[in-house]
Amino acid sequence: MTQEETGPVYAPELEGGEWLQGDPVAIRGSGKPVLIDFWDYTCVNCLRTLPYVKEWHRKYAELGLMVVGVHTPEFSFAKKPEHVRRAIASLGIEYPVVLDADFKIWQAYTNRYWPAKYFIDVSGKLRAHHTGEGGYNESEQALQALISEQEGFTGPLPELMEAVRPEDETGAVCYRVTPELYCGLGRGNIGNIMNIAPDQPSTYTDPGKHVQGMLYYEGDWILQTENAARPYGARRTSRMHLDYMGADLNLVLHPPITGETGTLRVLIDGEPVGAIAGEDVKDGAVSIDSPRMYSLIRNAEVEQHTLTLETESDGLAAFAFTFTSCVAPPPDA
Repeated sequence: MTQEETGPVYAPELEGGEWLQGDPVAIRGSGKPVLIDFWDYTCVNCLRTLPYVKEWHRKYAELGLMVVGVHTPEFSFAKKPEHVRRAIASLGIEYPVVLDADFKIWQAYTNRYWPAKYFIDVSGKLRAHHTGEGGYNESEQALQALISEQEGFTGPLPELMEAVRPEDETGAVCYRVTPELYCGLGRGNIGNIMNIAPDQPSTYTDPGKHVQGMLYYEGDWILQTENAARPYGARRTSRMHLDYMGADLNLVLHPPITGETGTLRVLIDGEPVGAIAGEDVKDGAVSIDSPRMYSLIRNAEVEQHTLTLETESDGLAAFAFTFTSCVAPPPDA
């Protein structure tokens, strides 16, 4: 989405959360511009915008900009401070982060999306906001304008960032791809319509015929509101089948709560994944040792494939698939 100007209203203070990194930030009275980034460490779009937010902090903190990450969790496990602290460290985030586990800050800003960025001027007024990926040059220009409004500021300002990824460049092509797909019963798009048994271990049968964008279970699973998990004591291999359209494919996974590392095998079109394996896939399988988003497929093109996932790891839970839609500009762009 493009950056949107807002009316001359004061931004709400960041109250009701737990500050996991840095001191609490006051919006009004600081005399400095503020960038607020609503994010979740399991959200692919948030993670793809994060390199820009981190670099803006690095470039402009000494020029007065205050960057604040508001971590509002999409899944219940992401409400736990220890998980978010681990993500902050592994992602190299250096600016203040507040955990908004009860959605109080989210509601104060009437926010609706991950990620969402709010641009606040030196008087504490909302000047613009941006949701989703993209618009990086426009966002940085807005930040530079707010920085320039500080009393006594004379510059100079640095050059705008270069694109982090080829698909962020001007002329990139974006396609209609499979929408975000949840694995649980609360928001899932599940194809096993005849024998779903909520919240209890059951054996599922793959009907064989698949509709693109629907998830089909096979073998032993327990389907809950947020996730699908392999039951403890299961005897059959647990499989998921998904026909999808996309470039990259990611899956939010949680390891067994008993502390073991889970294993998930990845097959594409009936064969162990090869050249398009994601960063988290080694020798055709993923090791799940912490609750986070895992990269299963990394493809330079948007294509249609059949994904099959297999596991014998009791307690392994799957939450949501996400797909990327944009690819690098063509050579003549």
